Amino acid sequence: MQKVMLVTGASRGIGAATAVMAAQRGYAVCVNYKQNADAAQAVVGRIEAAGGRAVAIKGDMAVESDILALFAAVDEHFGRLDGLVNNAGILERQARLVDMDAGRLRRIFDVNVVAPFLCCREAIGRMSQSRGGQGGVIVNVSSMAARLGSPGEYIDYAASKGAIDTLTIGLSREVAEEGIRVNAVRPGVIDTEIHASGGEPGRVDRVKHSVPLRRGGTAEEVAGAILWFFAPEAAYSTGAFLDVSGGR
Repeated sequence: MQKVMLVTGASRGIGAATAVMAAQRGYAVCVNYKQNADAAQAVVGRIEAAGGRAVAIKGDMAVESDILALFAAVDEHFGRLDGLVNNAGILERQARLVDMDAGRLRRIFDVNVVAPFLCCREAIGRMSQSRGGQGGVIVNVSSMAARLGSPGEYIDYAASKGAIDTLTIGLSREVAEEGIRVNAVRPGVIDTEIHASGGEPGRVDRVKHSVPLRRGGTAEEVAGAILWFFAPEAAYSTGAFLDVSGGR
């Protein structure tokens, strides 16, 4: 039976690249999106045009009921779940901590921290061998910001990704005996639309000289790292981190 992967925030950037690559490697894919249905359907179209199977499902990761509905839709469409990629994430305009308010912090942490916890909970309930599942793989998309701190720009985003690193370590040990592996990928400076959300669409060009490889990365390069954790070669890897940062 065909394996099934859910990718959150898969209508663009790293999520879209991951969904397409997963389909190329034989997975049926649930393409989650928040509001851009056309972009999500375009990803589904690419997958189907290549002979793959995919469905786009709307869901705001800041809303628990949407998360529950998303997983229920996976059950309805595919009847199983073998992989989860916690990719959905947000940042807000560049700012120093002294200028951040509680509303901003809640928005960041609801999507970047609470949502992955809830998605992991729902995935484990379906994958765990102790609950009748077939096992599975969870990959959390963290960030090099968790290690670098993003001072003067996104210290809140960096802190949220630090929480994802801790989740990855703890959960990997918690569910290892249930046939579930949990790993994380830490992208560095990647050329995606997220920089526009921070108010600087050209940020990659500004900071690429601080990267030893002297360029920004691509969404496909990150997707390749994510998909490695689903490969047979990664069968003994859990609680592991793969940095895709150009050496930064």
